[in-house]
Amino acid sequence: MKGASRTRVLAVGAWLKNAACLLDGPTAHWSAPHGDLADPAACLALERSLDGLLMRGPIDAIAHDLHPDFHSTRLAIEIAQRLGVPAIGVQHHHAHIAVLQAEQQAAQRRPEPMIGLALDGVGLGTDGLAWGGELLFVDGARWQRLGHLSPLALPGGDVAAREPWRMAAAAMFAIGEGASIDARFAPHVGSAATSLLYTMLQRRLNTPTTTSAGRWFDAAAGALGFSVRQAVEAEAAIAMELAATEWLDNADVSPHAEFTPILANGQLDLRPLFAHLLTNDDEPARGAAVFHVNLAAGLARWAIAAARQHAVGAVALGGGCFMNRVLTQRLGAHLEGAGLRVLRTRSVSCGDAGLALGQAWVAADQLRRAAAAGLPATLHTLTEASPCA
Repeated sequence: MKGASRTRVLAVGAWLKNAACLLDGPTAHWSAPHGDLADPAACLALERSLDGLLMRGPIDAIAHDLHPDFHSTRLAIEIAQRLGVPAIGVQHHHAHIAVLQAEQQAAQRRPEPMIGLALDGVGLGTDGLAWGGELLFVDGARWQRLGHLSPLALPGGDVAAREPWRMAAAAMFAIGEGASIDARFAPHVGSAATSLLYTMLQRRLNTPTTTSAGRWFDAAAGALGFSVRQAVEAEAAIAMELAATEWLDNADVSPHAEFTPILANGQLDLRPLFAHLLTNDDEPARGAAVFHVNLAAGLARWAIAAARQHAVGAVALGGGCFMNRVLTQRLGAHLEGAGLRVLRTRSVSCGDAGLALGQAWVAADQLRRAAAAGLPATLHTLTEASPCA
């Protein structure tokens, strides 16, 4: 392996909004965007891009997502075996926060340990579950999951991400209001659908759990009437953000964070906030504002406590939920008010389109640490970054 400053790692990116990245020391070389890998054309485009990036010279490793069934993962392992280099699996939300450390290095600053808030729709966790609302400690390849948002059921699996009414119903069930699902949503989707979903929740049939912030946004949007079914990704959350923005811009008094989510056992519990929305939904725009204001306050309290516990001065914001300006600005103000530096992506998207940079950075740091410890990098052809103690 070359000197530590010239470690070269190829990263294959995310499932959604895929783009590949070759990290050559502090310099990132990007492919064109490929789109979602559910599209065979995007998979072929990724293959061509990887061939092009490999023409830039030899690599030390190839980084990929933990999900074993992604086309990108299979492709990364095939390339690694052909080239005789390690294939290094990087957890999705770890990679989101590591993007900020890669940007620090590119700006010729020493990458620092940081608390990370990684909020998005979904990413496979190390426990095999769907993550997406994560509080992390990240120091390169060393990381630890400190906490997560309260879990929600996904009635019907992936289809729940396309139908906010399902997420609202799941949240209703979680607060003990399952018996009211039919009355609330049957006029929109029919009694057969609501009855089936209630049975699924009761019997835990095809209802995997998620800690996703994106799904909590969907639940709130469904409860407030902004969306029943989504035509495009994040449609419900965007509608709610726009309503919150307009309400906050025109309100005489901004709502107080009086329903701040509860911190307990490492979880940020959003159920009390959702329960308030459910019983005060006569003005949806105000409900959207209340959700944003209280979520930002709860996230800030969570991150501030973690930063003090781990003696770090920076909080990194990563994941597609931080495209939401209301959430990001209010959360940032809280964190800066507590004396913390707030790190946001500058050179790439905070969402999945920028994920490959974080994947590459984590893998490169793992190689550097192995070299410093005198361990051969080729001992493990498929490794997963381990949480720090």
